Amino acid sequence: MQGIYISSWVQESMGWNQSPQHSERSQPRSIYINDPLKNNFCQNSISTAKYSMWSFLPRYLYLQFGKTANAFFLFITILQQIPDVSPTGKYTTLLPLMIILTISGIKEIIEDYKRHLANKIVNSQRTLVLRQNSWCAICWQEVSVGDIVKVYNDEFLPADMILISSSEPQSMCYIATANLDGETNLKIRQALPETAAMQTENQLLNLHGKIECEGPNRHFSSFVGTLYLSDRSPVPIGPDQVLLRGTQLRNTQWITGVVIYTGFETKLMQNSVKSPLKKSHVEKVTNLQILALFLFLLVMSMVSCVGAMYWNQMYNMDMWYMRKKGFNPHSFALDSLVFIILYHNLIPISLLVTLEIVKFTQAQFINWDEDMHFKESDIYAMARTSNLNEELGQVKYLFSDKTGTLTCNIMTFKKCTIAGIIYGDHSDNSEDYPKCSQTSPSYEFNDPALLENFEKGHPTEGYIKEFFTLLCVCHTVIPEREGNNINYQASSPDEAALVKGAKNLGFVLTTRTPYSVTIETMGESFTFEILNVLEFSSNRKRMSVIVRTPMGQLRLYCKGADTVIYERLSKNSEFVEETLSHLECFATNGLRTLCVAYTDLTEEEYQHWLQEYEKASTNLQDRIKKREECYNLIEKDFMLLGATAIEDRLQARVPETISTLLQANIRIWVLTGDKQETAINIAYSCKLISGNVPRIHMNATSLEATTEMIDQNCHELGCLLGKENDMALIIDGETLKYALDFDIQRKFLNLALSCRTVLCCRMSPLQKAEIVDLVKKHVQAITLAIGDGANDVSMIQTAHVGVGISGNEGMQATNSSDYAIAQFSYLEKLLLVHGAWNYFRVTKCILYCFYKNVVLYTIGLWFTFVNGFSGQILFERWCIGLYNVLFTSLPPLVLGVFERCCSESSLLKYPQLYTVSQNGETFNTKVFWIHCMCALFHSFILFWFPTKMMAHDVVLQHGYTTDYLFLGNFVYTFSHLAIWGSMIIWLVFFSIYSSLWPTIHIAADMKGQASMTLICPYFWLGLFIVPVICLIPNVLWKSIKNTHNKSLLEEIRELESRKIPGTDVSQVFRKRATLGSFQFPSRHPCEVVLRNNSVDLNAPHGYAFSQTERSVVTQEELVRCYDTSAMESKTFRKPSSLAEGEDRRVSAAHVLR
Repeated sequence: MQGIYISSWVQESMGWNQSPQHSERSQPRSIYINDPLKNNFCQNSISTAKYSMWSFLPRYLYLQFGKTANAFFLFITILQQIPDVSPTGKYTTLLPLMIILTISGIKEIIEDYKRHLANKIVNSQRTLVLRQNSWCAICWQEVSVGDIVKVYNDEFLPADMILISSSEPQSMCYIATANLDGETNLKIRQALPETAAMQTENQLLNLHGKIECEGPNRHFSSFVGTLYLSDRSPVPIGPDQVLLRGTQLRNTQWITGVVIYTGFETKLMQNSVKSPLKKSHVEKVTNLQILALFLFLLVMSMVSCVGAMYWNQMYNMDMWYMRKKGFNPHSFALDSLVFIILYHNLIPISLLVTLEIVKFTQAQFINWDEDMHFKESDIYAMARTSNLNEELGQVKYLFSDKTGTLTCNIMTFKKCTIAGIIYGDHSDNSEDYPKCSQTSPSYEFNDPALLENFEKGHPTEGYIKEFFTLLCVCHTVIPEREGNNINYQASSPDEAALVKGAKNLGFVLTTRTPYSVTIETMGESFTFEILNVLEFSSNRKRMSVIVRTPMGQLRLYCKGADTVIYERLSKNSEFVEETLSHLECFATNGLRTLCVAYTDLTEEEYQHWLQEYEKASTNLQDRIKKREECYNLIEKDFMLLGATAIEDRLQARVPETISTLLQANIRIWVLTGDKQETAINIAYSCKLISGNVPRIHMNATSLEATTEMIDQNCHELGCLLGKENDMALIIDGETLKYALDFDIQRKFLNLALSCRTVLCCRMSPLQKAEIVDLVKKHVQAITLAIGDGANDVSMIQTAHVGVGISGNEGMQATNSSDYAIAQFSYLEKLLLVHGAWNYFRVTKCILYCFYKNVVLYTIGLWFTFVNGFSGQILFERWCIGLYNVLFTSLPPLVLGVFERCCSESSLLKYPQLYTVSQNGETFNTKVFWIHCMCALFHSFILFWFPTKMMAHDVVLQHGYTTDYLFLGNFVYTFSHLAIWGSMIIWLVFFSIYSSLWPTIHIAADMKGQASMTLICPYFWLGLFIVPVICLIPNVLWKSIKNTHNKSLLEEIRELESRKIPGTDVSQVFRKRATLGSFQFPSRHPCEVVLRNNSVDLNAPHGYAFSQTERSVVTQEELVRCYDTSAMESKTFRKPSSLAEGEDRRVSAAHVLR
């Protein structure tokens, strides 16, 4: 325990934990506006690097000697400095250890330098700050608390700010928060009336006062503060005035704001977790194996010490010149140290540096892979760390973000049903869809039949016209002219897609005034008077507008979920069953659906309702509830027109990739901050959920309700609990807060593990990390988290492996990840090919290193039986020291870099092969000890056969006789052949090294050894016999095993080696499944029937709609703000300094790549 406290103290004192400690309550702060000298808070720079210039050496040495092997060799190096103890010299361990630490340090510097470059790109982005009486373009890292900052459209906010003013009416602005919460709709923020008029440079320079607010915390949706302006009363500030770092300004020319939190004190960074120092599972197992070898080393040392005691007692009487008679504890302790040093090379000193080089090379293979090169943006995959390469081959649970990771965050109007007829693109082949692009149109409507029916007098002509009129009128979209073009600005991406889709079909929204909208259809203009907007909310699931048509008719247009529209339909409404059938078809394909309907109103009916509405609007208690009750009074007797189908466009090949990963026995959970309906749609679109799969909806508001829901579902599952079942679990963030309670989290986890698909919605960044951590701690499996936004950083850092998508939501996720890719589909090759290959390469490299060291250095144990347990070495000391570093360094490197379990095409075509590496079949305790026993057998043959060959001595030319080094060189050379070492390097070294004396005063004992050895006939006889005898049992065992109990990989390799065109490898899986020797990943999980209220067994209808609700500005107030007939074009130029900064960021990104 003391070591843990010391480790924690060292990390804290050296400032290694850069992320802040999250506290629910922190000290309030006072921020002085336009007076930076009074504000003393943290800097705005962000760092995800492991080292700084000053912390590199102490932290690197701390981490390196935290590894079991390096700490052991440091201990041996210290022992070797004790006089008359080391039989192998003082520097034979020190020099290789220094070489290894130097190589590892260079590799760490290269990797961390890339992290510093990535951080520099983020910190060097430029923004406008009011300093020295003018607007100055400075880097983000130079922004300070209290600065007044100006941000332009489509720019990201550099820090947390209070909105002062904006270019929009009523000082509103739109921000995209997908980077924080995953939601696709834009949020509205509004400046305080007291500051809304402060827009010019002089006005802002004269703005003086202070802001008192709460201290930094992680709550996105809450903020409490007070603005104190000179000569004015205090004004309360709430979350509606706060703009957070990581959000993007949209549909707004510019805004100004005063900075309140910077750097790690921003809410975005408060939601991050401490950057962990990740170790792969293979590395942890290797450390245990090193510990096992150390124990074996101690056993060997004790055996040798006991042998020395016995030998001394038996023979010391006759050998007085060697040591004194008798035994004392001091000699036993000294002998123990001697034998520990003698056998210490049993643990391969070169293992760690070999792995470092191997993994670094593997990382370059990932970086250079053209199949993971996104040519549209010229982005390559990037291995930001190489320590986890083999972990990619063992992933069992994949946690994915939705927005920007699975989807492109682009809504497209795909299909519709009008008067019982489906229109739109009938092809569901995702390969035909365009790639993600920010310039992609928001419509892909492709069906000439619709316009033909409209123009040629089809019986449904009137329905078609009314349908698209509704789409052009019932919304909150703002049209803006830029020359002859019309751009549509909307807080809801769904509404924007529908209006743009209608425009493409000839129904064009041209103008919005506070009380009307104008549309053009077939060359004619029609103006609709907007009387009332009946707002959308999650409870209502619909939005309506009451209009007066150009003909003077009062009409209510409504769009919303099928469940709320259908229960309000008139008995005379037509096409009900046909539309419902089409909705199910749309939903099955993952499309977002909205039903559209209308009803005509009489003047009397409307006036009566208007009086009720005005009463509800002035009610002091439960005003929102009263309004919604009032809306229900007039939303009735609808005539159904049809339904729309919007596609939240997936990234290329997402469904195919998910299908492949599921076949590889990888379970996929979707964790998103977006709405529940949207997540379900995407799950159907990705084929994570299919058909009428039972869906467990967990939406509770208390711990008791959550516990009851979990217990009920677990009870109904019975013996199927914990097994994969054909059902989906859908839970929201509020319920998850209770489900992660300590008392019930294990039950919740068991329920989640029993479902084939898990969707977690409305989650905060920390909740994502908590889910990943829950699985990571309680399930013995490797986890991978993938995301593209800043809200995904916590789960990326928490998972065993974190993958960042280089997307459009900034670089925070990429900079915090272990691996960065441009598309979700690249995950297929990253895991199934690079992951599997890296696992086999690393594990074979490790086993080979253990094997060759056990072979050579246990020979020292056999030699003690013939040297009186004296601690005499059989080999020359530098031959011992250079065995790992030089002579046998190439074979493990070649294995670790070029070994392939099977071909890339087989791994991609048959994802089931991934389970071999996933289950760790080729690297575990059993495999390790098999290799060790094999090595002991080989070492026995390598020593005793040459020893018996030379039992009667050998007389060489010129009267020379052999000695122990002659035997040692025999054995040393044979061992290189027996374990396929670097024979040529050794022979060249042997020839040169044995001829250095006396020209160079080194290796006097080796003088002439090469010439004596190479002319000895026993050497050449043994060179043939000994390695063959060693390897014959291995060859026989492998032949018998592959004949009678062939592994899956061996069968695949055999089929590949035949190179027969059209070979059906799938027959191998069928055969092995029949014999029970191979378990397929469950593609058809158990079907279960649950009957409690939380389970939805109905066919999905696909409702989903992204819209801002209960904002600081209501939807009705929003549409009343704009008069596009009088507005100028919103085209503008950014300051040249900012444009130059963007160019530099692009250039830096290319340099980084």
